[in-house]
Amino acid sequence: MELDMPRVFEYLAAARGRLLGWVRNLEAERPGAYAQFFPFGPGSIRATLLHVAAAEWAYVERLAGRDFPLTDSPFTPERLPELEPFVRAWDAQTVRTAAAIRTLGDPARPVEFISRVGPPMRARTTAGQIALHMVLHEVHHRAQVMAMLRQCGVRAENLDYSFLAFVRTPLER
Repeated sequence: MELDMPRVFEYLAAARGRLLGWVRNLEAERPGAYAQFFPFGPGSIRATLLHVAAAEWAYVERLAGRDFPLTDSPFTPERLPELEPFVRAWDAQTVRTAAAIRTLGDPARPVEFISRVGPPMRARTTAGQIALHMVLHEVHHRAQVMAMLRQCGVRAENLDYSFLAFVRTPLER
């Protein structure tokens, strides 16, 4: 079975939309909750979401063969300290990411780049592995945001792939 990455990314974007809806509602009810400190993950909902969006932006750049300094990322707390501008920026990035995944080409296409997170290192991978990592990376950090939301009293649940992507029809009784 070949993985349908455009469909997987559609699911990810749908789950992301629900997650951001919970975050928006929480921030409307409790201003400042977006930046509230938590002793796990990147430390706040804002820091976690910015981290995921920045990684997505970087991997799309890598897929296109572009090199860049980390300071080029549009997803920093200095550039996007508030929730709504961040959501708009990530929505725009989602469109670019979906296009990059649709036009990925050969998933076995080699991709090489210099990673500047921590000590600089040469990274060798494939386009397919980058696309898969983007999805798994977001799911990992989404779970952290969901845990933060739950600690704030938000019922953040049911973002599982099967819940959002499987076609379900009720059985006749």
